Amino acid sequence: MEYTINQLGKLAGVSSRTLRYYDEIDLLSPKRKKRNGYRVYGQKEVDLLQQILFYREMDMPLAAIKQMIESENYDRLEALQSHLSKLRSKREQIDLLIDNVEKTIMASKGELTMSDEEKFEGFKQNMIDENEKKYGKEIRENYGDATVDASREKLMGMTPDQYEEAQSLSRQINDHLKKAVEQGDPSSELAQKVCALHKEWLSYYWKHYSKEAHLGLTQLYVEDPRFKAYYEEVAEGSAEFLRDAMTVYCQ
Repeated sequence: MEYTINQLGKLAGVSSRTLRYYDEIDLLSPKRKKRNGYRVYGQKEVDLLQQILFYREMDMPLAAIKQMIESENYDRLEALQSHLSKLRSKREQIDLLIDNVEKTIMASKGELTMSDEEKFEGFKQNMIDENEKKYGKEIRENYGDATVDASREKLMGMTPDQYEEAQSLSRQINDHLKKAVEQGDPSSELAQKVCALHKEWLSYYWKHYSKEAHLGLTQLYVEDPRFKAYYEEVAEGSAEFLRDAMTVYCQ
């Protein structure tokens, strides 16, 4: 079956303007164009639009979607299976939060008692899922599934006090790192204090510590654009500074 741009837009719930933009950036081109310039879409384009909208639901940027579907290794069935896995994970997270809210309401009515751990379970799971979505692939490639899964398990086992301590350490690290970068000496006392705090912060997430893994992590901060962007907000060049300071610290 074939569709005009208006028909496809109504079918998919997107505007004609969006479909024209997808065509302009070569993300989704029509099957053909009539002499009057009208776009006509076939089944192949319908299926591709479905894939694009799946990825958009996962908040993936259009440029990343385009790069992926144009890749020689792109497999539609594999992509669908990946979508299904992510959607199930998202559903589990929503179910967990719903359960948390229901329990909180019942606890407020005096119908049950919630432990402090239960009160924060849904939020910790959400943080884990967000980190997995943003950095999971790179972290797993560098450290392996067993290490990452152990870290997730340790995070879920944190008490509210431990969780707040970890968050407080993170804020201290960024505050001191900004000042240390301004000083400009990775071997300075303040820079080395940042490294010690960073090691302490890792102890909340890692079951086993090693200098090699710590150095590798700070190198990843430099190489991965998303980690680097995070540290650039702390101070310009802070990812490289932290790596250099950690090199001194681990010696």
